[in-house]
Amino acid sequence: MFYRPSEGHGLAQDPITQLVVPRPIGWITSLDAGGGLNLAPFSFFNLVAYRPPQVVLSTTGPHREGGPKDTLRNVRETGEFVASLATWSLREQLNLTSAPAPREVDELEHAGLTRAPSTVVAPPRVAESPVHLECRLVQTIELLAPGPERPNTLVHGEVVGVHVADEAIVDGRVDILRLDPIGRLGYDEYVRVVEVFAMTRPGWPAS
Repeated sequence: MFYRPSEGHGLAQDPITQLVVPRPIGWITSLDAGGGLNLAPFSFFNLVAYRPPQVVLSTTGPHREGGPKDTLRNVRETGEFVASLATWSLREQLNLTSAPAPREVDELEHAGLTRAPSTVVAPPRVAESPVHLECRLVQTIELLAPGPERPNTLVHGEVVGVHVADEAIVDGRVDILRLDPIGRLGYDEYVRVVEVFAMTRPGWPAS
């Protein structure tokens, strides 16, 4: 099949998020200016630079109570956030934090999770997760969107602190299977990293 996104696809559900997979999940903690905590997962999330390390996440649409989503509002107010790794053992808690909760709800408490203090930034980490990226805001960028009432906004952050569980490090390398991460597919589907293979990048053939 072929379709133009501007004209529709004729399928039961939009297939685009099932075609760019798997996508890492940014499980983002942020604080508002008054210290109120928010935790939300983002599947439009990725590492985009190595030195210095940088990540991006994208928020879509307004909050159900009006205004920007909590994460976007908080990051703009304070300039900081933390991305914790979503793992197989935390999948149910991750799903709980995806609910469109009222602004006053503490999603960590709602999901039975524990706050852990960060080292460089103010927002706490999800203590149960084995990996955390402490981030400072670089910029926000307004993306193409259906209209001003449903914005798409890119959040660009610099990673200023990294936490990795000691038990996941073997012979100086991170063992991804010990982290047991999950990723996002389309629809209501996810994927678990259960198999890893390696390929050595070839050199360019000499002429």
